[in-house]
Amino acid sequence: QVQLVESGGGEVQAGGSLRLSCAASGRTSRSYHMGWFRQAPGKEREFVGAISTSGGSTSYADSVKGRFTISRDNAKNQAYLQMNSLKPEDTAVYYCAAGSFWGQNERYYNYWGQGTQVTVSS
Repeated sequence: QVQLVESGGGEVQAGGSLRLSCAASGRTSRSYHMGWFRQAPGKEREFVGAISTSGGSTSYADSVKGRFTISRDNAKNQAYLQMNSLKPEDTAVYYCAAGSFWGQNERYYNYWGQGTQVTVSS
């Protein structure tokens, strides 16, 4: 029903900033909550943050709280992840996801992008 494509990944030095974008397509894309997840080498995929359908509510993992900001522009069918004060431990493949249920567990999300690599050097 919805297709997601991430962009904006790259390499940045510790302390730097990066903004990821997620372009959504499909007639029902605006009806979904949007989540961001990441997976570092050798680790399980973990929750980063989420934003509700209208953008009125957000949720963040403790590890990124205060540094990352999630937003969305439904008119443009896009979601964003602004990452500031990046640390080497933020290095991972970042995925955006869409789901009908609000939550931090990846089981709530039915549609996923292909991922974009973020590398933070020290």
